[in-house]
Amino acid sequence: MHSDWIQFILGIVVLILYLIFSAKTEMGTKLFMEQNSNRPNNYLAEIYNFLPISEHLATSGQPSIEQLQSIADSGYEVVINLALPTSDGAISNEVEIVQSLGMEYIAIPVIWENPTKSDLDRFLQAIDKRKSQKIFVHCAKNMRVSAFVYLYRRLSLNCEDEAIADLHKIWQPNEIWQKFIDSNDKKLTA
Repeated sequence: MHSDWIQFILGIVVLILYLIFSAKTEMGTKLFMEQNSNRPNNYLAEIYNFLPISEHLATSGQPSIEQLQSIADSGYEVVINLALPTSDGAISNEVEIVQSLGMEYIAIPVIWENPTKSDLDRFLQAIDKRKSQKIFVHCAKNMRVSAFVYLYRRLSLNCEDEAIADLHKIWQPNEIWQKFIDSNDKKLTA
């Protein structure tokens, strides 16, 4: 009779431990799910060549449709696309997707082999007009964008060292783009 009581008590202890363990596991799972459902910034880091510039400005290569959702979830209000509609990975209905996510969409298609002063002026005007908003700028690989954002930071924010360091995190501009940068950066040194 005595051993029956011990087995009964041990059974209750095992049951209680099992319930505690199960509750903790379930709570841990719920916590993990909540943390990961609220992680748009982590998803942004998965975008090709993603580079946050400031609290209100970030750049990248072409985001996927899912990543556009993460951009919206992260509070960005404006998406500026410098890629051509025929660029690698371009999303044919990106304007509709971005607008359906509640963001403004601006397309300034810059020809890779021939960036122009007019392209840069349109970009600078778009940024300046929306400088109080969160802006996400992308192209196909963040190469056009990194050059344009470098020039924006030099011409509008008088930022040099950090701007060039961020440009070089993405790439060393080729001859065409270095010439474009130099010809537009001379405004500061003239």
